[in-house]
Amino acid sequence: LPDAWREAVAAARASVAQPRLGPVARWASMGAYRLLTALPTAPDPAVLALLSPAHAELAHTAEVFLDHAGQAGRTASALGIHRQTLYYRLSRIEQLTGLDLDEGEDRLLLHMALKAARL
Repeated sequence: LPDAWREAVAAARASVAQPRLGPVARWASMGAYRLLTALPTAPDPAVLALLSPAHAELAHTAEVFLDHAGQAGRTASALGIHRQTLYYRLSRIEQLTGLDLDEGEDRLLLHMALKAARL
């Protein structure tokens, strides 16, 4: 019963954070959110500055960029901005976080932290 309760609460949190999971998320269908809901609630220190309200647009840009597998053209199109604007924002994200978006582990950390922050 405790495991079922934990899974139900995690599924509810995930369905609020990720609308594609539906109004009622099933634990088995949550994918990466099963892991994200188990993470500590405090954000990683590397992304604290990016998560401030003053940098909400940069955080959104980072999440869209990572959701589009780092493809600049698709990201710029999804955001409705010029590619040069995207490159500028990505540079600012790297400056704020100290992460290198060319490094897979840094991208993974940023992506997980951004998704977890919405939970």
